[in-house]
Amino acid sequence: MKNTMQFDFIVDKEKNTITVNREFAAGRQLVWDCHTKSELLDKWFAPKPFTARTKSMSFKEGGSWIYAMVDPEGQEFWARMDYTKINPIDGYSLLDGFCNKDGELNPELPRARWVATFKDLNQNTLVQTVVTYNSLADLETVINMGMKEGLTMTLENLDDLLLTLKK
Repeated sequence: MKNTMQFDFIVDKEKNTITVNREFAAGRQLVWDCHTKSELLDKWFAPKPFTARTKSMSFKEGGSWIYAMVDPEGQEFWARMDYTKINPIDGYSLLDGFCNKDGELNPELPRARWVATFKDLNQNTLVQTVVTYNSLADLETVINMGMKEGLTMTLENLDDLLLTLKK
């Protein structure tokens, strides 16, 4: 069945941003929990056939999430999110980047600022994420790495997980 939920992926090359508007068929608290708890993130935060695996997570301002996206052969691709602002169930801001297994950032790959907001939309939830890169070159790097395709698959994983969690 085709997903009829809102999904916008808007690239603004003048502002070096990607804006993602994504609707989920679940209440805001549950969608928030899926974005902020490592045991739930590990169940959806990677495009198929990859899986996510948390090394460490401290969801608080100044905290971070270090995780790997693991391919079917076991190869790990590490990333980290550093939380800069948290407003429970309404939104958060963070800096993301690629890193090694120890959480040391890879300076060769782009880092971005993410601002995510969560809004009630009838019985559903709308999550808007604005991702800002330092330069057009950084923005184009992640687009060429397949960010839209990977994010589309990843958010579909969240749809599937929410179906199992809703009562």
